[in-house]
Amino acid sequence: MTALALVGAGCGSEIEVAQDDPLHRGAVLFRERCSGCHTLEAAASQGSKPARQLSGGERTNGPNFNTRGESYEDVLYAIQNGGFSGAIMPANIVVGEDAEVVSRFLAEYAGRETPDSSSAGGDPTANDSDDPTAPQE
Repeated sequence: MTALALVGAGCGSEIEVAQDDPLHRGAVLFRERCSGCHTLEAAASQGSKPARQLSGGERTNGPNFNTRGESYEDVLYAIQNGGFSGAIMPANIVVGEDAEVVSRFLAEYAGRETPDSSSAGGDPTANDSDDPTAPQE
């Protein structure tokens, strides 16, 4: 049991959302249900894509939500329908109020970094996307 605790502590990542924040539950659910494929530091989730890999790869490499912002409506749709492509994300990975709180959490915390902000000292809150549907600050 001690060894398991040390292995977990060695990861060095903790959920960044305060426990008294209503979105903390969304961060916990995201880490439990979504971190196998998706990356988001606020939820201490690495996903399946190697660190620093920006391009696509394996089918299980879900979007890196450190750099990709999402709206509440889009996240809820993706959760309920298995993403947008229907390729691999399971539909209803969380349901009901759990789906809603994960959607609110992701809408608030996703997209806080630009792809090169960690290496070039860029503004982690900037959204330099050319996509007109991308969330704007």
